[in-house]
Amino acid sequence: MAGTGGKSENRLVTEKIGVVGAGIVGLAVARELAGARGAEVTVLEKEGHVGAHQTGHNSGVVHAGIYYPPGSLKARLCREGVALLKEYCAAHDLPYQEVGKLVVASTRAERPLLAALAERARANGVPDIAELDGLALREMEPHAVGVGAIHSPHTAICDFPAVARRLARDVEELGGSVRLNAPVRAIRERAGKVEVVAGRQRPAFDRLVVCGGLGTDAVARMAGAPGEVRIVPFRGEYYALKGVAQDLVRGLIYPVPDPRYPFLGVHLTRRIGGGVLVGPNAVLALAYEGYKWRNCDNFRQILGWPGTLRMARTHWRTGVKEVYGSLVKRAFLEAARRYVPELTAADLERAQGGVRAQAVARDGRLVDDFIVDVHGRVVLVRNAPSPAATSSLAIARHIAGIVPALVQ
Repeated sequence: MAGTGGKSENRLVTEKIGVVGAGIVGLAVARELAGARGAEVTVLEKEGHVGAHQTGHNSGVVHAGIYYPPGSLKARLCREGVALLKEYCAAHDLPYQEVGKLVVASTRAERPLLAALAERARANGVPDIAELDGLALREMEPHAVGVGAIHSPHTAICDFPAVARRLARDVEELGGSVRLNAPVRAIRERAGKVEVVAGRQRPAFDRLVVCGGLGTDAVARMAGAPGEVRIVPFRGEYYALKGVAQDLVRGLIYPVPDPRYPFLGVHLTRRIGGGVLVGPNAVLALAYEGYKWRNCDNFRQILGWPGTLRMARTHWRTGVKEVYGSLVKRAFLEAARRYVPELTAADLERAQGGVRAQAVARDGRLVDDFIVDVHGRVVLVRNAPSPAATSSLAIARHIAGIVPALVQ
């Protein structure tokens, strides 16, 4: 029995809840529902291991909450998520290092944007934000240059795939299951249940939570809820610094972001276990798992969404620049040299890239905030871009509060 209400007729019974997607968000949701709700949870994952896509293809940064509009769901869940993630990593002996972040203004024209960013960070409750001049930023990062910066000393790095694996263990220890190689093929609500076809399995649930990431649209269509936003994938390429060039970066060095976009620009990121990543950029991909240029598996669905072409018409100049940066190593290098001018082409080698699931509205607007909605017995996470990994434990609590409880 999951719990009791004030009257016997409202007594909660053991719920059977399915979660689609074994990324860090889906696993955090499953753990929360199993632990706090006492639900019998089953996670359905199409790949052969957890964290196979966005969770396992990012730079590992635990964002402090600098960028997000105060009062937004992103801002609130990011700040809550940082505290929960730090505590979780400590409890399970997972690596978590507060290496600090500099957001650097490279020109005087960027100073007003930098000042506004500092105010936003303070409004969001980011602790110990400091505004630095060019000399002070060199004290933090001796090889970096700029006319000013803001410093977030508690911005951290961690191993998100390791967190995902630990969450999967938690789910199983709480009596749930994580079923790998179980792609969802069909969803149907019938007789008060959600019936799912997943590989050769035919489970039935009281509720279904979809945390499908790059596969969100396909699962939403199966549930009869295509919605008014669609996932448009953006591929991000990375380079890694080689040899002694890794010593040129102590922590995290970021540009002042363009306020028109939810992307943060090419940055330099120290990694758990050593090494420094440079990137990512943001290039429209033509496959939901388009880690390679030649993968165009989903171009009809992606270009068939009216919002994709409207977005492209509005932002084509930036798109051309990003494509050029992907194809020409020198362009990518110059983006990094703006902040660490000692870097040379010989210092960079290709690293594993990633694909970001970015929701785009019908009018072409890039949707910035998290979106979660309910369609019958199905809860759909429509948009969970960065800082979703940082916020995952807080997102899980938020979603658990949305999933209707089963009563008798």
